[in-house]
Amino acid sequence: MQLKREPGQTAYERWGGEAFFTLLIDRFYEGVSADPLLRPLYPEDLTESKAHLALFLMQYWGGPRQYSEQRGHPRLRMRHAPFVIGTAQADAWLRHMTDAVHAAGLSASDQSELLDYLTMASRSLINASG
Repeated sequence: MQLKREPGQTAYERWGGEAFFTLLIDRFYEGVSADPLLRPLYPEDLTESKAHLALFLMQYWGGPRQYSEQRGHPRLRMRHAPFVIGTAQADAWLRHMTDAVHAAGLSASDQSELLDYLTMASRSLINASG
C-alpha cells in the first residue's frame, strides 16, 4: 500500500487514517498476546489497551485528538512506571511492533519514519535493568 505523498498531508491521512492504525494495533497485539515476556504486563482483556494505543498513535501522527480528550496528556513514562520494563521487554515490544509495521505495506520512507519513532519510544520507557 504505497501511497503518494500530498503536500500538507499528515502521516495519519497518508497512511489511511483510523483503519490503518486499527489494523496496525490489531497485528501488534497478535504478537503480544502470545508473548510470554509481554503478556503478563497486560490485563486479561486487551480491548482497552488496544484502543488506548491506537488513539495515541493516531493523535501523534496527525489524527483526531481523542486520546487527549479521553485520557489527558499522554505522560507515557508516568503511565508505564508501574510496569517493570527492561531492555528485554522493550526489545520484545519493538519486535512485535516492527512485524506489524512491515505487514502494513508502507513505503520505505514512511516505514522508516514510523519505526524510528517506535524505536525511540520503546527505549524511552525502559525503567529497569535487564
